[in-house]
Amino acid sequence: MAQVEATTERIIAADPGTVFDALADYENTRAKLLPAHFSEYEVREGGDGEGSLVHWKLQATKRRVRDCLLEVTEPSDGRLVEKDRNSSMVTTWTVTPAGEGRSKAVVTTVWDGAGGIGGFFERTFAPKGLGRIYDTILERLAAETETPSASANGTGTGAGAGA
Repeated sequence: MAQVEATTERIIAADPGTVFDALADYENTRAKLLPAHFSEYEVREGGDGEGSLVHWKLQATKRRVRDCLLEVTEPSDGRLVEKDRNSSMVTTWTVTPAGEGRSKAVVTTVWDGAGGIGGFFERTFAPKGLGRIYDTILERLAAETETPSASANGTGTGAGAGA
């Protein structure tokens, strides 16, 4: 099995603390950021960063639904790690300064892909599909955290990349 990776990033016109706090707020903010690909969202423990346990179902394709139970850790400042108890999937959110009043938010998900021809297609297409989902989350994160004048001036920009 080969490891599959999807990475997406966005510059957000808000300070890193504000952006990180929004990402780590599983109780209130995070549910608002999730597109229709996510269902059955539930905070089972905690709700604010480290020590949270969160459940959701992720439908990345018409045929594939992942039932995720995520343990949340904060291994260092500006990093939030979601490790799925039900699979090898690990998602890391990193928020760093990107100039005055701006942040760079990067999300990377890795998992052990299938073997054979199915694995080939997974490694080829899954990162792009997951990247599009993360682009939506980061767009909503920007809308949630940016000041209205920064958004109106177009200082929040997105840049997605599938790995």
